[in-house]
Amino acid sequence: MKLGIVGLPNVGKSTLFNSLTKAGAEAANYPFCTIDPNVGVVAVPDERLEALGKMYQSRKVTPAVIEFVDIAGLVKGASKGEGLGNQFLSNIREVDAIVHVVRCFEDANVIHVDGSINPLRDIETINLELIFADLEVLERRYAKVSKAARMDKTYAKELALLERIRAHLESGRPVKTLETEDEDELALLKEYNLLTGKPVIYAANVAEDELADDGASNEYVGEVRKFAEKEKSEVFVICAQIEQEISELDEEEKAMFLEDLGLAESGLEKLIRASYSLLGLMSFLTAGEDETRAWTIKIGTKAPQAAGKIHSDFERGFIKAEVVNYKDLLEQGSLSAAREKGLVGMEGKDYVVRDGDVILFRFNV
Repeated sequence: MKLGIVGLPNVGKSTLFNSLTKAGAEAANYPFCTIDPNVGVVAVPDERLEALGKMYQSRKVTPAVIEFVDIAGLVKGASKGEGLGNQFLSNIREVDAIVHVVRCFEDANVIHVDGSINPLRDIETINLELIFADLEVLERRYAKVSKAARMDKTYAKELALLERIRAHLESGRPVKTLETEDEDELALLKEYNLLTGKPVIYAANVAEDELADDGASNEYVGEVRKFAEKEKSEVFVICAQIEQEISELDEEEKAMFLEDLGLAESGLEKLIRASYSLLGLMSFLTAGEDETRAWTIKIGTKAPQAAGKIHSDFERGFIKAEVVNYKDLLEQGSLSAAREKGLVGMEGKDYVVRDGDVILFRFNV
């Protein structure tokens, strides 16, 4: 999974990226300190993995990972090359979802590029730049398809779709709110890879004393939540500065620090939960002496396609999947003990994998 972190300059975007990845992107109180998109890979915390790794005494424990791309602060006119412009918008095209950091805190010492705190205005600024960038892509496609349609009538349907998308964008609405008429239109939309078609998670960046109540006392956060609800996006509340401090601590210190703040989980854990939920993802597990590993798949994936995540041969030669719930496996202490209790199922090609399944695939190529 690849997430792109965007936002106006000085909203806490690079500070959040640093804390998530410990990659040390330069965070400074002026625009465009992130000159190249910073990339960091983060392990997805998963207690199930650690427990299974200990049980099997695995030589290697491999978590699922998320790749974060920190993109320079966008400003008005970015789609036309203002600030650092289109080079950064092109980086967003490669991600699965956008994490949009929105400033919801007052601090006279941190300059706001527009001179005042107004998260909905900030969201609109970024969204308009994404819309303008999408319209540019669309115009190029429209010119090509309209030319082809004069020779071949099969392009007429795509031309009509392009006109609908253009009207939708010009009304200020993102592509993700456009209703498609059939699977063909959906496939074309995916092919265009439009920025406003990507799922969005809003990271509401608040002051430290507003973290414990999850931003409930912050009117700006309330505005962001209402806005996100309309477009079916996710919101999570963070204090980027606190996340930076947490990232410097070991696990024991981190647990104590979170408890002192009245928090059950870190911002990274909130973000992972929000992104899995938004993208409809979950993890299944494989376990053994060599390696215990988590694999990220879409909810609703069937056993052969899950096997294909490990290796294409597993999917091609799929025979059966030996499946046990991780809790049952840990309680019984071994796969053979779980088998004896009838807790292990032999599943075929139509089995829909569930979160927390520990699977041994049988295949023949």
